[in-house]
Amino acid sequence: MNIDVSTRESRHTFYCSGDWNKVRLQAIKRDNKECVWCKAEGKVTTQSTATLEVDHIKELEYYPELALDLDNLRTLCKKCHNKRHDRWQKKKNSKFDDEIFEW
Repeated sequence: MNIDVSTRESRHTFYCSGDWNKVRLQAIKRDNKECVWCKAEGKVTTQSTATLEVDHIKELEYYPELALDLDNLRTLCKKCHNKRHDRWQKKKNSKFDDEIFEW
């Protein structure tokens, strides 16, 4: 299957597709509805304690042919997914009413 992910809009369309949603749910189920990186560290992070996301091991924009390959997907919590992509997560520090950034 040839999937266009060359633009931001085309990637958005892909992530809204029924095909993606189906394989995404399969990955989450396969990974027992928990973050695989946290699990590897002996922590339990599930959908009741965090937002779970599905990560492409080989990135979508470079390997579009693996977009729907279950073996190329893993379940990560939002914090681990942000760490994996070197993104900062903005968090409100209520004690000081200040913004802090964390992985």
